[in-house]
Amino acid sequence: MIPVTGFAGHDVAVLGLGRSGLSTARALAAGGARPICWDDSAEGRERAAAEGFVIRDLTGRDAFFGVARLVTSPGIPHLYPRPHPAIAAAEAAMVPVDNDIGLFFRSVATPDWQDFDTPPRIVAVTGSNGKSTTSALIHHILTEDGRPAQLAGNIGRGVLDLDPPGNGGVVVLELSSYQTELARALTPDIAVFTNLSPDHLDRHGGPGGYFAAKRRLFAEGGPDRAVIGVDEPEGRFLAGQLSEGPSDDRVIRISVAEKLDGPGWSVAARKGFLAERRKSRQVASIDLRPITGLPGRHNHQNACAAYAACRALGLSPRGIEAALASFPGLPHRSQLVAERGGVRFVNDSKATNVDAAAKALQAFGRIRWIAGGLGKEGGIAALAPHLGSVAKAYLIGHSARDFALQLGEVPLEVCETMEVAVARAAAEAEPGDVVLLAPAAASFDQYPDFERRGQHFVDLVRGAE
Repeated sequence: MIPVTGFAGHDVAVLGLGRSGLSTARALAAGGARPICWDDSAEGRERAAAEGFVIRDLTGRDAFFGVARLVTSPGIPHLYPRPHPAIAAAEAAMVPVDNDIGLFFRSVATPDWQDFDTPPRIVAVTGSNGKSTTSALIHHILTEDGRPAQLAGNIGRGVLDLDPPGNGGVVVLELSSYQTELARALTPDIAVFTNLSPDHLDRHGGPGGYFAAKRRLFAEGGPDRAVIGVDEPEGRFLAGQLSEGPSDDRVIRISVAEKLDGPGWSVAARKGFLAERRKSRQVASIDLRPITGLPGRHNHQNACAAYAACRALGLSPRGIEAALASFPGLPHRSQLVAERGGVRFVNDSKATNVDAAAKALQAFGRIRWIAGGLGKEGGIAALAPHLGSVAKAYLIGHSARDFALQLGEVPLEVCETMEVAVARAAAEAEPGDVVLLAPAAASFDQYPDFERRGQHFVDLVRGAE
């Protein structure tokens, strides 16, 4: 646990009592604060009360009298589309609002770090797509290299549940826009921006607010090194803002769209080959094509980001290459579930938006595509240029019929449920086909989260073996 510093003897309110909320309450108490907890659900309040925490309705007019800080869970809106009543009450009482990420950054460094031969480092990864795989890949490479490393944030453990990092330790954090948007402290040693595509726009008041939430990771704390994906205008803009000039190697640009040249530091992957360049010279290269845990161009972008972050930490190209080869991939992200009769079954349930689904559709040849769920604004119209490899679409969920109207000449079947879609796709698949779950939609119409949706696909596929 990372005890929260700076609030000993003070009341600190905690809103939202899921995984991160309860961890926050425990870490506050460990640091000498007095947590006051609230959750909109009776179940959440009961969990906190069972651990002895004080429960108080934070939506009341006088709820924040004597409270030093409100710490809110990331899923609770604080601005758009409208603030949660407890957050509005805190702001009316002039009580600052923070989250567990902000508390982590203000508490993780201790005086002991001055005595370490190698001070701990923090790597933080954000972006629209690929941040989970990139974070897990960085952690895997470090572990394979013998470095003490922990993985947390939007993946793995809650940040305040981590063990205090010791000599030479590295903490790898995956951070969503919900987490970076509100944190009052953001001071990683290395910050990674994978890419940007429209997502969570209602929460951020549009694309500008969404990008601004991501940008805070780089603007607030000023990382020693920034790894920036430059295949979108926002990434190029961010890299330009952070750089003092073409040869400034504090910014490492990454790309899978073009060869990057110039006097600076870059890592790019083209046609399956990763190349690192510094001062206009290639210094290392890796053939990514045989790596089964990183299929497709989107995973090659993840490999570039992880490679660059690990190089910034001082790892060797050959050590990184060996670790990449042993990376198994993550569940629900281009996960090879089974291969039967020459047909591969791939679970990419994490492809909850159009951009992520496009990347999955570009990663394979002839595809039996399972898509649908709770569609987002615009549906799947933007996927039209990426449907050439789709032999047939099998549509499920709330948006199945809306998606069907946007697929043009692509053969399709409205299946409604995952059970029907998997059965139909498996029955019609031919050797060489890939049955791909890449929904291009949220899961909340039929499942509590994308993990549960992906696991249902996995269970159905493996149950049919």
